Amino acid sequence: MVQVHPHPYAHTRTEPYPARSRALRLLDHVIYVVGVVGPLLTLPQLVEIFWFHTASGVSPLTWGGYTLIDIPWILYGLAHHERPITITYTLWLVFNGLVFIGALVYGS
Repeated sequence: MVQVHPHPYAHTRTEPYPARSRALRLLDHVIYVVGVVGPLLTLPQLVEIFWFHTASGVSPLTWGGYTLIDIPWILYGLAHHERPITITYTLWLVFNGLVFIGALVYGS
């Protein structure tokens, strides 16, 4: 006999949001900070490229690849309603895309 669950995802073991434990609630908040700070760490690279107009040693292929890889992550975040993934990878898309464009324009 096939057992039918009342909810299509009843078999998964995911934590509710907000999480019940204080540690997981803290992690829920920390992940937003990390998701914003990570892409911001690209700012020195962007300043070097667009302020000083130099992108020597910056590979357009690498940064273009990073930019393309961000797109499926954004779609995944949207499809699964995972706001941290969507926010983080949208920021990465913008920053990686800017480095990619800068590498094309100012690269040697």
